Amino acid sequence: MSIREELANTTLAFTSAEEKIVQVLLADYPMSGLGTATRLARRAGVSDPSVTRLMSKLGYVGFADFQARLLTEVESRLHSPLLMMEAKRPGGSSEGTALAYFHSVSDSLERTRTAVPLQAYTRAVNLLLETKGQVVLLGGRFSRHIASMLAGYLLQFRSGVRDIGSLSPADFDLLIDLGKRDLLVVFDYRRYQSDVVSFARQAKERGVSLLLFTDVWLSPIADVADLTMVAAIDANSPFDTLATAVAQMETVFAHALEGHGAGVRKRIEDIEKIRSANAVTLDAALSPSDNETAKPRTTRK
Repeated sequence: MSIREELANTTLAFTSAEEKIVQVLLADYPMSGLGTATRLARRAGVSDPSVTRLMSKLGYVGFADFQARLLTEVESRLHSPLLMMEAKRPGGSSEGTALAYFHSVSDSLERTRTAVPLQAYTRAVNLLLETKGQVVLLGGRFSRHIASMLAGYLLQFRSGVRDIGSLSPADFDLLIDLGKRDLLVVFDYRRYQSDVVSFARQAKERGVSLLLFTDVWLSPIADVADLTMVAAIDANSPFDTLATAVAQMETVFAHALEGHGAGVRKRIEDIEKIRSANAVTLDAALSPSDNETAKPRTTRK
């Protein structure tokens, strides 16, 4: 769990001075904790000893201990594949690299299962299906592909779905048509993409609801998101895995099918009729008898 999550979810009883410090730390996280203890105290309008007492209450051996952990967290958020190649050199595992990788992804998948409360999946479904306006989907260089997958699923359930794909400067013009009736769904995992963060923040300023899928280090977008879905993305590789992110996104839709499948059945049936009429899939192009005896066909050029 990140320091930010610990501060936001702690059950510790704080004095009024300590609450002010916590509010400053959360309002400008993590930058507010990277200066001196005196600077933090001044921003919160409290005394230096108040900062020291808060750190002790949180379990740190003074402000320096707190800051060391915060710096480690920041470095983890910004790790590039090049840095992780040094940090994750093969360890000579007896099971081999491939199996070791599978096991590491499996571990991250299990941690993802318990990373957010079950109620968050219900809230995510409600945002996706009950939003009256547009549902706009956005992601980074790699995570945009998960956004597109989600858009494909969502189109089975409702209209008004727009997948931005790869964000371009011209796409910022789309903000003019977004407002309080709309929902922006963002996939943003470490090394967080500056244009994606900027688009999300500007959308929120326009009153757009915001559903964020991110990692345990939390994209800066988490500060303004209405709901944040966290996935563990560690893997035994220089590259983080997005398998857990895909699994979490598909879990949202499994949850949607359970509660809303009957309500969208007519829409799905109509989509299947359109696909059948246009022979979109092989099963639509073949008659029932053909399905049993069909052989590969060649076409003349």
